[in-house]
Amino acid sequence: MGLSSKLLSSEAVEALKKGKNLLAFSAGVDSTALFFLLKEAGVSFDIAMVDYNTRTQSKKESAYAQKLAQTYGKTLYHDSIHLPPANFEHEARKHRYHFFETLIHQHHYDHLITAHQLNDRLEWFLMQLSKGAGLVEMLGFEMIEKREGYRLIRPLIESDKKSLHAYLDYHDRDYFIDESNRDTRYKRNFIRKEFSEKFLENYQEGVKKSFRYLLEDKHALFSDELLYHDKELRVLKRTSSAVRSIDKVCKEMGYLLSAAQKKQITQTKALVVGDKIAICFEKAYIFIAPYTKIGMDKKFKEQCRILKIPEKIRPYLYLSHINPSDLQHFVKVS
Repeated sequence: MGLSSKLLSSEAVEALKKGKNLLAFSAGVDSTALFFLLKEAGVSFDIAMVDYNTRTQSKKESAYAQKLAQTYGKTLYHDSIHLPPANFEHEARKHRYHFFETLIHQHHYDHLITAHQLNDRLEWFLMQLSKGAGLVEMLGFEMIEKREGYRLIRPLIESDKKSLHAYLDYHDRDYFIDESNRDTRYKRNFIRKEFSEKFLENYQEGVKKSFRYLLEDKHALFSDELLYHDKELRVLKRTSSAVRSIDKVCKEMGYLLSAAQKKQITQTKALVVGDKIAICFEKAYIFIAPYTKIGMDKKFKEQCRILKIPEKIRPYLYLSHINPSDLQHFVKVS
């Protein structure tokens, strides 16, 4: 019990006890350890799993998930899909989160729980560092993130994989190993084997502290750029690092920008990404809101026209009952 209490974030557990929770499950080391740790901590949750049908072992993993659900009284949502091999990891992630978010909205979950841990965090950091990324990109995920309509919570983010292995073995819990994670032809696996695992073995406490300090810096920098936030509408200060701030906002809204979209953002005044998010540039400010098409009454449209509210933002204001006058400090009044 002493070991398990150190593996879960108390902040995450406190947040999870205040809502309805869905655990993203794979039957691997991380998600299996998280399943039992959450149970020990008294957190209620259901589980969701996606079978990509790329390995014969996946059927056994699905059967194990079903067994856990039946044994411990959890609802299991299971999806089975076949994806083309081209750009598989990207497409798998896209499908996975679409599945999770559909469940969240249909069944009114407040939180999505994922089993990302310290090794994952350092691997991501190094991958982004190798690409020439900035602070926002390198700190790709946090313990608690607000998404559109729910919060994503990672209770294991300060625990290393070796400790999770030890926890499962100590309690004699079954779990599965995905052999494809050892294939160093994939960049992430190469970074894991050659760099992150060895580094964490020697400098784990320093890595944890560094991530905490970097997150504080990131929040301080971003808070200077975020000028207004009401529901899902945000107004940012237009700066040289605006694309990174836009990327962070889009991620919070459940959308990952591609490299091509980030480049496109710098070359246009107004655009819609993924038919989901409207991004509009004014002289000194950037407006970001969910993209929607809805009829507006004449009085509201005229008010927006006079205030020069960006056209692609107006329908969301109308739908969300946000007064356009609240934005008059950020637009040029004629």
